[in-house]
Amino acid sequence: MAFVDTINPIDTSFLMLCSLLVLLMTPSLAMFYAGMVKSKNTLNTIMNCFIGFGVISLQWIAIGYSLSFGTDSWFGVVGNLEHLFVANTAGVNEHGIPNILFVVFQMMFALIAAAIITGSLVGRIKLGVLVVFLLLWSTLVYDVLAHMIWSENGFLLTRGGLDFAGGGVVHISSGVAGLVGVLIVGARKDNIPYTQGGAHSVPYAFLGAILLFIGWLGFNSGSAGSVDSIAVNAFVVSIVSAASGYLTWVLLEWVIHRRPTILGSLSGLVAGLVSITPGCGFIGVGSSVLIGAIGACICYFGLSFIKDKLKLDDSLDAFSLHGIGGIWGGIATGLFASGAVNPVVVAEGALGEGLFISGEYELLLEQLYAIVICVVLSASISYAIFKTIALFTDLRVDEEVEREGLDSKLHGENAYNP
Repeated sequence: MAFVDTINPIDTSFLMLCSLLVLLMTPSLAMFYAGMVKSKNTLNTIMNCFIGFGVISLQWIAIGYSLSFGTDSWFGVVGNLEHLFVANTAGVNEHGIPNILFVVFQMMFALIAAAIITGSLVGRIKLGVLVVFLLLWSTLVYDVLAHMIWSENGFLLTRGGLDFAGGGVVHISSGVAGLVGVLIVGARKDNIPYTQGGAHSVPYAFLGAILLFIGWLGFNSGSAGSVDSIAVNAFVVSIVSAASGYLTWVLLEWVIHRRPTILGSLSGLVAGLVSITPGCGFIGVGSSVLIGAIGACICYFGLSFIKDKLKLDDSLDAFSLHGIGGIWGGIATGLFASGAVNPVVVAEGALGEGLFISGEYELLLEQLYAIVICVVLSASISYAIFKTIALFTDLRVDEEVEREGLDSKLHGENAYNP
């Protein structure tokens, strides 16, 4: 495709808006998370979630973008350092969008991926430990997956795998990292799930979730890179899948517990959004209804198994929603991807449509392969990072600090004062 040399004002404005919407996701997630914890840890939860804005933004500018989207340097696994400190990013891309704007748009994805992890570890992890972990994880896991899946010569992309907006890069990787953190750091001393009285402000969590939903539309539709039918499709199916997931979760709670909850319904909303994210640019509206509903069911029972059977303190369900939902979304893409929605699916060299559309299983097998790569890479590297940090310091705050609350003890602030 020939490159243009002037800015396209429509597509550039579109990507600026989408960048703003994706940026909104990180503070929105902080609100969502904060509403679901005890009031004594409200500010610490916000800080943990938003600290990545400073840390990961600078990491992305310094080296992250180059590792993710630089010219391939090692078998499609990682990029070189040609864009170190955003060098060589002048000019515009094939859509007439300034390259530096694309850098910033992709930076927002790195921010939200890091923020998701923090939901598994609220109420007990040291802020300094979390900062070091997120910095190393983003460099060694996120940037590598972004290159393999999204870069032009990425290992998984050239094999034919599809991940339109980050089902594997963002959600599987961060969810798995959160679960590894739970296994190593351990449970909170006063582990009261948010569904059983641990949430101090349900309306606060609701507002955060709705703002997260709005930002997510920029996350998915902006991944098209320009204003076209693919972006519109991603926008529409994201809303439909979210609605389907939301309603399915409400019905599940109603049937099983006779008591539908606001926080449960918000989990269904997020499950629907996560499930559609990897395939939103390849899947039609009808399929998105099924994907959202099935995603909510899988995440609902996965969450119950993790918390009730395994007794793991995945505090705010980062793995249960993002990890499990991302895995289902990757599989669903291999089932429902359609050339009628996006010609890339049936282009020369592609693996073809999903199993339920074409009857062929090549794409589904490739999606499963990519999912395994995402899980193994994030799990192994996350484990190594946590264990290495543990050689130098305790991962948890002192028991007294945890008991009295991290807000007052670590930050010298309280969310609510008399």
